[in-house]
Amino acid sequence: MNKIVIIPTYNEIENIENIIKKVFSLDEIFHVLIVDDGSPDGTADRVKILQTQFPEQLFMIERVGKQGLGTAYIAGFKWGIEKKYDYIFEMDADFSHNPNDLIRLYHTCHDGNFDVSVGSRYTSGGRVENWPLNRIFISYGASLYVRLITWMKVKDCTAGFVCYKRKVLETINLDAIRFIGYAFQIEMKYRAWKAGFSIKEIPITFVDRKEGASKMSKGIIKEAILGVWKMKFT
Repeated sequence: MNKIVIIPTYNEIENIENIIKKVFSLDEIFHVLIVDDGSPDGTADRVKILQTQFPEQLFMIERVGKQGLGTAYIAGFKWGIEKKYDYIFEMDADFSHNPNDLIRLYHTCHDGNFDVSVGSRYTSGGRVENWPLNRIFISYGASLYVRLITWMKVKDCTAGFVCYKRKVLETINLDAIRFIGYAFQIEMKYRAWKAGFSIKEIPITFVDRKEGASKMSKGIIKEAILGVWKMKFT
């Protein structure tokens, strides 16, 4: 019981079975925790069927209503801490993150002795596929904006493909995390950095989802823009 991958879901019926089976096919052993926010498309029901095939590796938290990415991860973090997993991962359900890269994230922390490893689109060797130019501009611009304000030396501040050692999540006051959208990803890295933990970015290829709908919204972008200032000064 060493490594747990947390995957938040809302209407991921097209992807959920394939992503779970891909993670379980890797040469390293990973467990998976799905945090489902009451998906009306039957995502949770599909996971329950898969749990009969993988009873020792696949777990799920079911929540009522769409409560946000950040609160889903915090629920997963607390579950992983309680179960004493040594390495706790974040990953999207839609294959924008390549499950094969979980192994690289793990070895960066385990063998490289870093506290946090980040699958980065914007470090040397990282790239994005199938995104329109305006989406790339917003994403890269957001990371540059965060770095200018916070001086944090992470090039992909909004990345959602991350490995944490358990001690990082035990040190951060998870109940004090204020953001629920993509600003959550910024805040987690910022708090880890301010607490003195080492962060290493590894290059990944981020591929836009092929199935299902994006969860990005104007409210999420606004939260990130304004949230950075609140985070820095409070």
